[in-house]
Amino acid sequence: MARPTKLRKIEHIPAIPYFVPSETEVAELPENILKLEELEAIRLKDLEGLEQGECAERMEVSRPTFQRILLSAREKVADSLINGKMIHIEGGNFTRNICPIQCKDCGKEWKESFENLEAIKSGKYVCPDCGSVNVICENNCKDKFCHKNCWRHRGMDF
Repeated sequence: MARPTKLRKIEHIPAIPYFVPSETEVAELPENILKLEELEAIRLKDLEGLEQGECAERMEVSRPTFQRILLSAREKVADSLINGKMIHIEGGNFTRNICPIQCKDCGKEWKESFENLEAIKSGKYVCPDCGSVNVICENNCKDKFCHKNCWRHRGMDF
């Protein structure tokens, strides 16, 4: 059985989700779908000029995983530029924020993405060690967990 895909941390969501070659009928164009984590990899490596290790740290993935994401992104962009395809930016496995969580009963600390904490609102989220529901975000956010930068984006258009 394969491991579940770890969410990639991204810092930027583009305002424009499509790039279309000029002087072409949009309905007729083939498209490449560029995932948001692929766009983030290109932004960090090619636009900001960071080293791959730094990029991987910022996205909270391993260096080999970052390399695979970057290669996939560059292949799609190159195909679109060379073959005149539209680029549609959407979806992926990402999070805007990973919250540092602490159990107030046993003291366990861990990081969790808001996307994985559906049970928070219902009060059913528990500490993985002691089972207590007395867990808080260490960033002192309102309503126990971060809401400013923690939004559910997995597989959704923006």
